[in-house]
Amino acid sequence: MDKRDIQFQIVPMEEHHGEAISTWRYDSPYDIYSWLPWEQMKALDVEFGNPALRAEQYVSVLDEEGNLAGFAQYFPMENVTRLGIGMRPDLCGQGLGKSFVLTIVKEAQRRAPSNVIDLEVLTWNTRAIRAYQKSGFVITDLYEKMTPGAISKPYYCMVYRGERL
Repeated sequence: MDKRDIQFQIVPMEEHHGEAISTWRYDSPYDIYSWLPWEQMKALDVEFGNPALRAEQYVSVLDEEGNLAGFAQYFPMENVTRLGIGMRPDLCGQGLGKSFVLTIVKEAQRRAPSNVIDLEVLTWNTRAIRAYQKSGFVITDLYEKMTPGAISKPYYCMVYRGERL
C-alpha cells in the first residue's frame, strides 16, 4: 500500500500521547513547533498538559497500526472551529498531509457541522500550506501575530472550502 493511502483515525488524547508529543523535535525552521518538556507543561497547566483542556480540545491522530502520528486541537470560536494541527516529525514531508488533514477536518465537521473551519499558518511554511491547499483550504487573510517565541511574524488564515466529508 502506498504510504499516502494511510487511513488515519481520531481518538481522545490520552496523557501518554501528550507526553510523547512533548518529546517531538522538529528540524529548523520548523523547531518553532516543538513543545515544552512534559513535566513543565503539566506544572504550568498549559495546552494538552492541562487535563481539562486536553479532553475538551485535543485529539490524537493514529495510523492504521495504532501508532501516534499526530494531534489536532479544535479551538472553539463563535461559529468557527479553528484547527491546530501537528504531525510527528518523521512523517512530515512524506506525502501524508492531505489524508491527515482531511481526517481532522472530518472530525471538525462532525463536532460542529455548521461551523466554518479555519487554521492559521506561518507564511513561510510552504510545506504545510501546500498540504492545506490540497485538502481544500484557501488563504483568506494575512496578518501579523506573535509566535510562541514572542516574535511578531506574518500568518495566513486559511478557510476550508472543500466538500463535506
